[in-house]
Amino acid sequence: MKIGYAYVSIEEGNPDLQRDALEGAAVARVFEDHAGGASKYRPGLDAALAMLEPGDALVVWKLDRLGRSVKHLINLVHNLGERGIEIVSLSENIDTTTAGGRLVFHMMGALAEFDRSLIVERTKAGMATARSRGRHLGRAPSLNPSKVEHARMLIDGGASVSDTARTLNVGRSTLYRALRVDGAPA
Repeated sequence: MKIGYAYVSIEEGNPDLQRDALEGAAVARVFEDHAGGASKYRPGLDAALAMLEPGDALVVWKLDRLGRSVKHLINLVHNLGERGIEIVSLSENIDTTTAGGRLVFHMMGALAEFDRSLIVERTKAGMATARSRGRHLGRAPSLNPSKVEHARMLIDGGASVSDTARTLNVGRSTLYRALRVDGAPA
C-alpha cells in the first residue's frame, strides 16, 4: 500500500499542489502537517508512519517535505528501511526500492542540507549588517519612554506594580524590565 505525506509550512499555506500530486500517484491515504520552520511536532507524519507496514511505501512530493534536516531524513529512511518500508519522492523521481534510488536520495539530501545552511548563513549575515547599522531587530518594545515615565509616576504615587501593569496592558515582568532599563531600579 502507498501512503502519502504532505508538509506545508505556514508561509506556503496551501497543500493543494502536494495533495494533487500524491493523489495522482494513487496513494491510499494522504496525511498532512501545517507547521512553521523546523517544527518537531508533526502529528500527520506520526500517523502516516504508524499506518505503514512492511512492503508499504511512503510517498512524498519532495524530500524536503519529509525531513527537518538531512540527519533527520536519513534516520527516518533508515528506520523505515529496517521496517521494510520504502520511500518514493515524486518530484525528484527517487524510489528507495532500487540501489540507484538510494544513492540519489543521499545525494539530494546532502544538497538540500547545503542549501538550507546557505540560507541560514545569509540570514545571519543580513541581521549582523542591520545591527551594525543601528537597526533594531525583532519586536518593538511594549512600553515607550513616556509610558515608562507614566508607570514610574503611578508607582511613586502608591499604585501597585500589578495594577500599573494592568493599566498599561503589559505583564508585570515587562514593566519591571522597562523600569530597570529606563534608569533607576524598579
